[in-house]
Amino acid sequence: MEKIKVIFVCMGNICRSPTAHGVFQSLVEEQGLGDLIEVESAGTHGYHIGNPPDSRSQATASKYNIDLSGLRARQFLSRDFIDFDYVIGMDHANIENMLSIKPAQSSARLDLMLSYSDKYDEKEVPDPYFGHDGFDQVYDMIRDASAGLLRFIRTQHSL
Repeated sequence: MEKIKVIFVCMGNICRSPTAHGVFQSLVEEQGLGDLIEVESAGTHGYHIGNPPDSRSQATASKYNIDLSGLRARQFLSRDFIDFDYVIGMDHANIENMLSIKPAQSSARLDLMLSYSDKYDEKEVPDPYFGHDGFDQVYDMIRDASAGLLRFIRTQHSL
């Protein structure tokens, strides 16, 4: 069986999407699915290419025993629509930016992160970058939606 590939996307790939990457990866590992599911993250803009996640995102994730320090920002590319099965954006602007480069032959499923949430009615994960708080809320939103996404993937692929 080929690995199921999931990529999380925000604007700069230093706050929301690396948090989703780390949280989702930890859930995949906890459920013994590491050999079946591959996880990645990217940003629609190239502002932070090569940089580690924001220190506030790392500190928040660390409180929940998730280490983001090994992740590095990269830009989302058109070919990611071919390489990944699930492309998960954090907000509508991310989705619009990705759709502008989506190749016609893509079969990837493109969704908003919070469309998998059981707990939150919001549609978008807010960007905490310019605020001084909000990282815990973003973590909680991502954790809830990650659990829902993994349940969905398990159902779709009989895992």
